[in-house]
Amino acid sequence: MLKFYHAPWSRSSSILWLLEELEADYELIHIDIRAESGVPEDYRSIQPNKKVPAIEHEGVIITERAAISIYLADRFSKARLAPSLDAPERGPYLTMTAYLSAVLDPCITMRAQGLSYSSNDHAFGTFDDMVTYLERILQQRPYAAGGAFTAADIQLASSIEFTMNVIKVLPHRTAFADYLERIGERPALTRAHRLDAELAATVPALQKLMPQLK
Repeated sequence: MLKFYHAPWSRSSSILWLLEELEADYELIHIDIRAESGVPEDYRSIQPNKKVPAIEHEGVIITERAAISIYLADRFSKARLAPSLDAPERGPYLTMTAYLSAVLDPCITMRAQGLSYSSNDHAFGTFDDMVTYLERILQQRPYAAGGAFTAADIQLASSIEFTMNVIKVLPHRTAFADYLERIGERPALTRAHRLDAELAATVPALQKLMPQLK
């Protein structure tokens, strides 16, 4: 049984979507990252920073969204969410999967916190370069890796939806909006949203934030 360590309405929600796309048999283990007492210390044996997501599969623990996405899409290959090793799309697929965690996330965080820096100050480069790159990619091809939906699109669509439409840090671009429309409401995404909402309704901190969850 695959164990999935997850908190609702967090970065690990994209992995929940992926697991639903893969139709994988998994056990969801809720890690309450918003608990007043904090995440239990023993969770460090799974994730060193007590963050989500993490998975445990066949005795192996895997953390970090990029690594988890690549691992799961390859292991559950029947879903065809990962280009084969010799496919030309494999390079763009790996690049985008890594780029979102290594570049987009820190750029968004720096911008959201109002911190300024130059390109050489950090390995991830500038916010404007990140926006320009993503816009160019989505103007050149319909999906993250080329002409077909892959696991990279789960990460990319999740990132764009949250950063552009929810926290409104990523600027609105036609290419981004059109891309989200192409992704659409996939059945697996609908299931993941429902599961996340049901779990969120049990989290005290989220109940205080959104009383309608009760």
